[in-house]
Amino acid sequence: MKTATKNVKKPAPKTAAKTAPKKAMPKAAPKVDAKKTMPLVDPRIAEKAKALDAAVAKLATPGLKATRKEAPKPEPKPGAKPEPKKARKMGALDAAAIVLADAGKPMRSKELIAEMAKRGLWTSPGGKTPEATLYAAILREIGAKGAAARFARAGKGEFTSTKKGGA
Repeated sequence: MKTATKNVKKPAPKTAAKTAPKKAMPKAAPKVDAKKTMPLVDPRIAEKAKALDAAVAKLATPGLKATRKEAPKPEPKPGAKPEPKKARKMGALDAAAIVLADAGKPMRSKELIAEMAKRGLWTSPGGKTPEATLYAAILREIGAKGAAARFARAGKGEFTSTKKGGA
């Protein structure tokens, strides 16, 4: 059996879209006569700024004494033993200078690290490549001090001491 379908009209889509109201265009800036320009800063503010700059320059002038006093160090009690200064731990460069001076022959940084550890002069604090660090430090000293350096290059990767018999 055939069913009858009703012709139902669908509402038509609105074709007339609402138009947005036009935005107001900014007005052009009024033309300023070049002869009648106003100062950008109030003269009173400019005077205060100059005074402040002068005060800052006066404080920054080298040679002025600081107003803050350092706290005096307490004097040791009579009969008290003075505290001994802690001995500074030897660095890798110092130890390498000693080893190279004693060896009297060119050495590589890996050999230097092994010899320093064997003598107990210096051991790596746990770094992965102490020989690379020592190599770079020696090159830095040679570059910075030049002829006054404790080390000299003997060949590719080899160094000798500029002093003989212990540094």
